[in-house]
Amino acid sequence: MRKIVSIIICAILFAGISCKQEKKTPEGPTQMQQVMAIHDEVMPKMGTLGKLVGELKAKVDTTEAGQKYEKAMKDLQEANMAMMDWMRGFGDRFDSDEILNGKELTEQKQLWLNEEEEKVEALKEQINGSIERAQALLAQE
Repeated sequence: MRKIVSIIICAILFAGISCKQEKKTPEGPTQMQQVMAIHDEVMPKMGTLGKLVGELKAKVDTTEAGQKYEKAMKDLQEANMAMMDWMRGFGDRFDSDEILNGKELTEQKQLWLNEEEEKVEALKEQINGSIERAQALLAQE
């Protein structure tokens, strides 16, 4: 009888261990990877911002057209400053293991990441929009 009970207990333990679900890795990019992908998409455009600022600066004067160039130039400069501010703030909130290695986030940091995702989306729109407006203005010449 003891042998049967031992076998049943072993069978139950074995079944429990074998049925234990493995922790699945997430399919597709993580939220952190998505945020960084947006950053990586717009970061190379910083050179374009600088180039356009230089082109517009030469056209700024007190005329109505000159003031349009000045507004477009200021939009580009604000977009550049927004990128620098976002990167500084993001770096203050997350360490390199969380950003690059997928280290698990605390509940607070997950809330921050949600905020940062919204911010970087808005930043992308700001950068792309300021570039498009400046290029359109310069193309009118």
